[in-house]
Amino acid sequence: MGAGHDHSHGADARVSRMVIAAAILTAFFVVELVTALLINSIALLADAGHMLTDLVAMFMGLTAVLLARHGSASPARTYGWHRAEVFTAVANAALLLGVAAFILYEAIERLGDAPEVPGVPMIVVALAGLLANAVVVLLLRSHSESSLAVKGAYMEVVADTVGSIGVLIAGIVTVTTRWPYADVVVAVFVALWVLPRAFSLARAALRILSESSPAHIDVEELRSALCAVKGVTDVHDLHVWTLVPGKDMVTAHLTSNRDSAQVLDDARAVLTARGLDHSTVQVEPGEGSGDCTCEAE
Repeated sequence: MGAGHDHSHGADARVSRMVIAAAILTAFFVVELVTALLINSIALLADAGHMLTDLVAMFMGLTAVLLARHGSASPARTYGWHRAEVFTAVANAALLLGVAAFILYEAIERLGDAPEVPGVPMIVVALAGLLANAVVVLLLRSHSESSLAVKGAYMEVVADTVGSIGVLIAGIVTVTTRWPYADVVVAVFVALWVLPRAFSLARAALRILSESSPAHIDVEELRSALCAVKGVTDVHDLHVWTLVPGKDMVTAHLTSNRDSAQVLDDARAVLTARGLDHSTVQVEPGEGSGDCTCEAE
């Protein structure tokens, strides 16, 4: 027997905010890319490349959210398309790593032969980028913890905000000192800033795909808590995993010498207290002798 509830009620808000964010990022990406090519700025190009990953993350995230919401009717997919968000996060991480590697390569190529880059256009575009990113961050922040798809896009926009600050600094340094390597240094900084965040996103997604237990759940403590339920003599086949962020799942078999309905209610209370609302608990009669033996009461 189990209990659960639908998390799709927040999909409308996520979709509308992601659509607005995508429109803002698209407009700024075009401006930044054209400017980067016109003035030959690798720092702006790095930031534009990262902005492109923001856009891809946003569109993949939108697709994932819509699939998770509307793709659950088929009997062949009893969980629907919720995992689409997780696959999206893996793709986002791979894209981030690719962009970072490309920028680092281009920066190395410019060592010893850095072209002159006008600083004023960099400053103007960087300020516009900061404004665009600030608006998008505000749009996505409230949903970034409940969806990996949104979290991926949110993290990239936050990192891109730092990139815009770097471009702004490079522009100011170029205007005031004429140092030709300010552009290259900022490009490298943006690439190195992106790398750990890409790895973090990939690690979170792969943890879910590998069916690992949620980091915030102590499985042994949970087993002990279920053992402590009155009448439970054994806990076995206990499995805890994450379907998508905000939707942790648990299954457990309890052996009991007490009324199964009461044991089931008490066990569900233990799970609910730990945020495990999506549960399947089977109560079996008998004294039991499984993985974890409990003292009969």
